[in-house]
Amino acid sequence: MKVIQVSRDNRVLNGRIQLAGSKSISNRALIVRALCDEDFPIDGLANAKDTVTLQALLKSEDEVLDVGAAGTTFRFLTAYLSTQPGTQVLTGSERMKQRPIGILVDALRQLGAHIEYLGQEGYPPLQIGAATAFGQSAKLSIPANTSSQYITALLLLGPSLPDGIELHLDGKIVSRPYIEMTLGLMAHFGVAHSWEGNIIRVPAQKYQARPYRVEADWSAASYYYSLAAISESCELQLDGLYPDSFQGDSVLQDLYQHFGVQTTFNDTGLLLEKSVSAEVPAMLEYNFLTCPDIAQTVAVTCAAVGTQGLFSGLETLRIKETDRIAAVKIELSKVNSFFTPLPTRFSGNTPQEYHMVEGKAHWEAPPTFATYEDHRMAMAFAPLAMLAPVQIAEPEVVVKSYPDYWKDLQTLGFQLSEVG
Repeated sequence: MKVIQVSRDNRVLNGRIQLAGSKSISNRALIVRALCDEDFPIDGLANAKDTVTLQALLKSEDEVLDVGAAGTTFRFLTAYLSTQPGTQVLTGSERMKQRPIGILVDALRQLGAHIEYLGQEGYPPLQIGAATAFGQSAKLSIPANTSSQYITALLLLGPSLPDGIELHLDGKIVSRPYIEMTLGLMAHFGVAHSWEGNIIRVPAQKYQARPYRVEADWSAASYYYSLAAISESCELQLDGLYPDSFQGDSVLQDLYQHFGVQTTFNDTGLLLEKSVSAEVPAMLEYNFLTCPDIAQTVAVTCAAVGTQGLFSGLETLRIKETDRIAAVKIELSKVNSFFTPLPTRFSGNTPQEYHMVEGKAHWEAPPTFATYEDHRMAMAFAPLAMLAPVQIAEPEVVVKSYPDYWKDLQTLGFQLSEVG
């Protein structure tokens, strides 16, 4: 097992980073292009392994398509392949085979898809055959609190179905920013929709081939916001981000104001600044329902600066690359910080889970953080190196979403060395 040590000589952060394209937007754009009658250029595609995998599999003529650990790729391809001729087997890593897919498969079957489970019911791998009369039934209901990737996969297909799609979201919508990202991107390619209450309608229509530029990844930016918050002072330029973003993680610019980090947009992206006089908040309460991918990062930030964090909206973290709630709890304990579940509260009849971050991080010998085959565990915990050296196990997991992460840290003055 490879382990690297990450260290830094001081807590003054200056520099410039060109962020790669958003994985979420890139993957959506690739599916749109695959469904479009004409090819079109996509500039700034993410170099994330998930995106590279999706791009390759969309071109593949193999009967067995292996997505590895790419969850978005698996879900988007499940829907896309349902519309294609022939029969394919869609599979992935052992962890992928533990991640549920039943809600999406049930919805696609209602549309006429021919999908069979090759292992445990409700989980990958899948055998997807050519459908007959696919899309003749255009009305679907799906739980509103399910993965936004299921909803997106169905919406992306909508324009190409004979009668479009009418999607009823049952219950409280928990992933609106991700759905809006999908619909906004579809609008760029000429697709109209209506969204009234919990019903989204996409009429039958054609995607219009238009050049597209992918904005940078706000999820990747979260690690630099964390570094800025932990720093004594910061002046860091992040290129490729826009003020009017589709991405839910763009809430970072408001969220990190609590930690004294100011965001100023300019011609090429944004500037992060923190002054030596910035105060550390005693308490931060936040609901991550619309931006779960930054929860690990913020938990580590709170531990690093000694802020007590009260977090909710973390339910989907249990079915990511790992159980992220359990993983964060274990790893923070290595630096004498704690991530503790609190008694469930109720908002009306709706149960709400809460977790508390407590204890300012401190350690003597460099802790070794496990990454659980989860890219975000590696990148979220690395900023603790601003305080003292830390070690990261299996650092190569970052290729899933941000292959250049370690190289970019080095350009900012971090030292990396292999342990053992």
